[in-house]
Amino acid sequence: MTEYGRGDGSDRWQDDPYLGDGGWNAQQAQHGDQQGYGDGQQQYADPQQQYDQQRYAEQQYYAQQAQQQYNEWNDGQQTGYGRQQYPQQYADQQQGYGQPQGQGQQQGHGQQQSYEGGWATGGHQQVPYGHPQDPYAQQQAAYGGGQQDYYGTQDAYPPPEPPTRRAPGPEPEPEPDTGWDPGLDQGEHAFFAGGGDDDDDDRDGRGERSGRGGKKPKKRRGGPACLVLTLIFAGVAGGVVYFGYQFYQDRFGPAPDYAGDGNGQQVTVVIPKGAGGYVIGQKLKAAGVIQSVDAFVSAQNDNADGKSIQDGVYTMQKQMSAASAVELMLSPKSRSNLIIAEGSRNVAVYALIDKRLGVADGTTAKVAKTQYKKLGLPDWALDRPNVKDPLEGFLYPSSYAASKGQKPATVLKEMVERATEKYEEMGLEKKAAGLGLDNPWEVLTVASLVQAEGTSHDDFRKMAEVVYNRLKPGNPETYGSLEFDSTYNYIKNQSKIDLSIAELRRYDNPYNTYFVKGLPPGPIDNPGEDALKGALNPTKDGWYYFISLDGKTSKFTKTLKDHEKLVEQFNASRKKS
Repeated sequence: MTEYGRGDGSDRWQDDPYLGDGGWNAQQAQHGDQQGYGDGQQQYADPQQQYDQQRYAEQQYYAQQAQQQYNEWNDGQQTGYGRQQYPQQYADQQQGYGQPQGQGQQQGHGQQQSYEGGWATGGHQQVPYGHPQDPYAQQQAAYGGGQQDYYGTQDAYPPPEPPTRRAPGPEPEPEPDTGWDPGLDQGEHAFFAGGGDDDDDDRDGRGERSGRGGKKPKKRRGGPACLVLTLIFAGVAGGVVYFGYQFYQDRFGPAPDYAGDGNGQQVTVVIPKGAGGYVIGQKLKAAGVIQSVDAFVSAQNDNADGKSIQDGVYTMQKQMSAASAVELMLSPKSRSNLIIAEGSRNVAVYALIDKRLGVADGTTAKVAKTQYKKLGLPDWALDRPNVKDPLEGFLYPSSYAASKGQKPATVLKEMVERATEKYEEMGLEKKAAGLGLDNPWEVLTVASLVQAEGTSHDDFRKMAEVVYNRLKPGNPETYGSLEFDSTYNYIKNQSKIDLSIAELRRYDNPYNTYFVKGLPPGPIDNPGEDALKGALNPTKDGWYYFISLDGKTSKFTKTLKDHEKLVEQFNASRKKS
């Protein structure tokens, strides 16, 4: 610690620029007995000299204070210091340097010890000092020079005590309640400090004092509130963990799946048309067959024939593994659909629907007759004259998911919709004119004749050529007459082979092509896709006649003479059998 006049500082205190160049000796004269003051004469001291005296007094005072603290307060005497008057010392300064000073105002200087005597005397008197920022302020009279000793009064400050003798101070007064709540981030909450609602009530109930602005202090949260918050946080954490696990399972974990071939409980599942793997899986899961859609889709992709699952009604078991469900759906054993065969007549189809839906016989036929315009027929199929059944040819051969509880109109509408889509897809309306026909209705009628007369799919194109050749009015073989037994059988609702020519030519009916030239009023059955393709793309070999000798294949000829030879051969084979 380096101070002016002490320590090993770099400069001596005598060389301080504030003290001038006179040094210690130059200042001694100013601190002797000043005789001029005692006899009432007014003498004006040199301002620079008074300034130097003041700076010296300040230096000496600070040095003495430091020395007294290191003397361990041996004698307990605080000469001069104990008689300081801090409030008065600055307030009573009324005369600055350069003004006359009264008698006795500098008496303390006359008793000052020199530094040559050392710092350990302990009896050094205090030197008064003025305000450090106003060096020219008038100095107070020396301590004890006629001033009242305030340490002896009741309101006086006690004299300083050494650290070893100091008594503990009074307890600090409690801070006034201002109503300010520091918040959760300030201080320690009562819950964590061990307090509760009772403590809050005690604090807040002191005289029912309100806070700043008249507001009542906030009620601090107690144990129950923190318990509620803890439960909320625990619930949120549990939810995050649960949904995080579910997200992981959905994204990266294996899909849930049952084991085995089912629990033996059968259930019927209807798969809609055009359904893909996910739709099929959703239907199976809703029926309790499989445990998850993803497991079914994965098993379907793993099976080489999985993509060939068609729409329809399937009889399954509950709680099947996804792989076993796929295998069963690919097996005919599971299929319980309503199957419409190629070439079926509407009368037979109506009976099948009645039986499948569990309704009375004739119910579906009545709906077809009275509601056919509401079932989705295309415009070119409506209002055809002399038609036996407007829906003939539009109950497309396929597999349908018909089951008990459905309405006949629903099943019929689905069949008509599928037929219409197929006919539009194959271009019946666009290709009719190129075939020498007036409209797609006639194309459909030709296809139904091909389906009825052909014995195999290989015969359909040749059979279609026979139809187109015979329809030509000037052909040399039939002169525009079809003469198909199938048309007569249709109107009679039969399927006979042995028909006499005389009988066929006598029956007057628009559908009897032996009696009426040209096409019948409409289709006579529901042709399949191969018969339709044959009608749209006939051969051009000149065929006019055909006959089936074995009921499996047909033989075609171009002339009546060749045809009669085959008829004789057919009759001979029948006699042998």
